[in-house]
Amino acid sequence: MDLGPGPVEGLGVTPLEAFYGGRRVLVTGHTGFKGGWLSTWLARMGAEVTGFALPPEDGPSYFRDARVDADVDSHLGDLRDRDAVDAVVAAARPEVVFHLAARSLVRPSYRDPVDTWSTNILGTAHLLEALRRAPDLRAVVAVTSDKCYENREWAYAYRENDPLGGHDPYSASKGAQEILVASWRRSFFEAPERPAVGVATARAGNVIGGGDWAEDRLIPDVVRALSAGEPVPVRSPEAVRPWQHVLEPLSAYLWLGLRLHDAPRAFAGPWNFGPDTGGTATVRRVVDRAVEAWGQGRWDDVSAGEAAAPHEAKLLRLDCTRAATLLGWRPALDLEGAVDATMAWYRARAGAEGTFDARGFTHGQLDAYQAAAAGAGLGWASS
Repeated sequence: MDLGPGPVEGLGVTPLEAFYGGRRVLVTGHTGFKGGWLSTWLARMGAEVTGFALPPEDGPSYFRDARVDADVDSHLGDLRDRDAVDAVVAAARPEVVFHLAARSLVRPSYRDPVDTWSTNILGTAHLLEALRRAPDLRAVVAVTSDKCYENREWAYAYRENDPLGGHDPYSASKGAQEILVASWRRSFFEAPERPAVGVATARAGNVIGGGDWAEDRLIPDVVRALSAGEPVPVRSPEAVRPWQHVLEPLSAYLWLGLRLHDAPRAFAGPWNFGPDTGGTATVRRVVDRAVEAWGQGRWDDVSAGEAAAPHEAKLLRLDCTRAATLLGWRPALDLEGAVDATMAWYRARAGAEGTFDARGFTHGQLDAYQAAAAGAGLGWASS
């Protein structure tokens, strides 16, 4: 499936556009990769977006490339600063909230576990507590991770009612975040003395897409190596993950937010969002396709030099039956389409010599993705 940069003709108003147009939305983590893409999409639909996050890291970033701060009311701060969180929520008066801000990488969590836990747990508690005083709030989607499960590395795909856990600090903190959000939902947001607020958690698979430059993520490592004319160092080529293009989980979050708003109790709780069976694949398969899409290069297996590296799971699968059955959500792209769209973004940036129109390219990919989803009969994309 080609998500090229050109506009797609004949697209009508989708249910998402009709719902989010003019609506006040708070996005935490808008300076990050997924939060930046989500903010771009929301602003494009006419939402009044407020963002709260740490400043973007030094170096290339989707936030700077796509000029996300031109689309949102951007506030820079730390979720662990309770006064700052309270002030942003009070000023934004959100109707819908997407909570993406987090310490989100496995291997760095070993270097600073306390920072990982305090951000993911204390920061989330600060946000939820501030949202209790938001008078117009109707829906909250808290993004956790597919790594929140107690991963036994078996072929069985994890379902939303499977045990939570986590070996590394990041995964364990995400399991704990699930428990925390469920506690606030039951204790406060579904309390009989106030209008019900739909509160859900979203557990997405391994997300790829243009503009991700994070340390220790596969595609950014691929792009950095290929851009430098070097072999791509691959740690665990046979590790299996549920890969998906960034627009897939974002469409799920947006659709879930709409459904929570309209039926808060019916759609509350945890949700898995991941690829179909063909998208759950080895690192080897993804890297091979990425190198092919780039046009040249090769990769090296560096597993032998990683014997003393921190533990990372080798096998993870998600069961997304609940999302397909109750939300009517499923992926619109196969694995090859997801990788090709991702590498097209990076190739365009690499070839533009400082003139890359990241926002325009992203809008073109949004159009093409919406057309693919409409063609697949997905309700959120049908006009």
